[in-house]
Formats: sequence, structure tokens, C-alpha cells
Amino acid sequence: MALLQIQHYPEVVLTETSVPVTEFDADLRTLAANMVETMYAAPGVGLAAPQVAVLKRLVVIDCGDKEDPKLVVAVNPEIIERDGESYEEEGCLSVPDYYACIKRSERVRVRFQNLQGEVIEFNAEGLLAICFQHEIDHLDGKLFVDRLSSLKKGIFRKKYQKIMEQQQEQL
Repeated sequence: MALLQIQHYPEVVLTETSVPVTEFDADLRTLAANMVETMYAAPGVGLAAPQVAVLKRLVVIDCGDKEDPKLVVAVNPEIIERDGESYEEEGCLSVPDYYACIKRSERVRVRFQNLQGEVIEFNAEGLLAICFQHEIDHLDGKLFVDRLSSLKKGIFRKKYQKIMEQQQEQL
């Protein structure tokens, strides 16, 4: 297994739409394993393939903890039902050191395939529901900051530029 390089805003690959996975082979399993290792090392609770410059509809999510991991590897995930409203602070491995409250559905029903191609459906709520929505947005070429109002996007761009300048100074 290997750690993959996480792409950061404003990399173009983060704005592109991912293609559905059609081959459930060893390459897909290797990519998923590398994404899991990368997510844990970052550390994060979710990672989508475009974040590692692979435009495939694949996400890995773990909203558990070290004592009780709850890893989900979802191929071709989609939200088939939404319910309720949530307004929680989100961050993203592709937008380091920036957080904002984002409006999402509180509960979702998701459908995806596992690494063997079997279809799975289940209900997710709370952090898991937010993670699925966030990661599926990545597959559609959207970042959580794209969901901000125009005013907040302007503030984000200025603040993020300062964050990046500070990181460059530390190098």
C-alpha cells in the first residue's frame, strides 16, 4: 500500500466530474486500499478519488474511532433519498485549515457498490450522512466551499490565500 498525494484547492481535477467504475478488479482494490491508508494518515474521515487525482466514482469513509472503526468503501455511490436539514461545520483534506458551516440533509439513503460490485443500500444520519454528501460532491466536481454564499466565498478566497501564504513561509 502507498500514501497518495492529496490535491488541494484550486487544482482543476477537483472541479471535474468522475466517471462510473465498471471494472471491479485488483486495480480498484489497490486504489481503495491506498485511499484508505491516505485518509487515515491525513487524518480525515472521508476521501474521494478525485482528491488523489483519480476521476473514478469511488469514496472511502470512516466516521468511527480507533477503537471502533466503521470503514465504508463505496463505489458509484448515489443519494436516493434525503430528509431533514443539518447545518454543521465541515472541513476538507483538499482545503486544508479552512472550516465553514454547510447546509446538508440530516439523513440520506445511499446506494453504492462494494469492491465486488454488489449493490448495497442503507440509511445514514449525522456525521455519516454529511460525509456521504460531502464525498459525493467531490465526485461531481464540487467542494464544500462551492456551497457557500457569494459573500462567504469572497471571504473564503481572501482567508485561504492568507493560509496558503503562511504555509509557504513555513517551508
